[in-house]
Amino acid sequence: MTEEARWLDDTERRAWMSLLAIVLVGFPELERTFRPHGMVHVEYGLLAALSDAGDGLRLSDLAGQMNMSASRLSHRMRKLVDLGYVEISGDACDGRVSIARVTEAGREFARTVAPAHLADVRRLIFDHLDEAQTRALAEALGAVAEKLGDSCPGAPKGPPVPGARAI
Repeated sequence: MTEEARWLDDTERRAWMSLLAIVLVGFPELERTFRPHGMVHVEYGLLAALSDAGDGLRLSDLAGQMNMSASRLSHRMRKLVDLGYVEISGDACDGRVSIARVTEAGREFARTVAPAHLADVRRLIFDHLDEAQTRALAEALGAVAEKLGDSCPGAPKGPPVPGARAI
């Protein structure tokens, strides 16, 4: 016996369609900041994650945090290494482990691009919301992200780390 579909109510459908619009229209719009630099948002996200890590991250931990397969991470990291934005070295304590760190050139690139990226994020999302709506959005998306994170080892759980930069 098949289970009957549980249709979305009007509010759920509106929320879902709005989320799709953000993903399908908003994210490609965000990509325009990185295209002139030969990068995409996910590569900038890797730089931001590594910048927040200070001493670098194990590649396996970075893959988990970014919900990437090892092969996808390897491809993206190779590009960032070739650009001179990231360096990868072995771990002094465990030769089987590779550590990725942002170079000074990578930090400078992030500092240069961050203002335009943040302006785009504000223009596309936060300029249309008041403080209460922003708080509600953060709580709602945080609840969803936390549950999604349960299936993604290494994904951030709970509220954002104080002082962490937005990607």
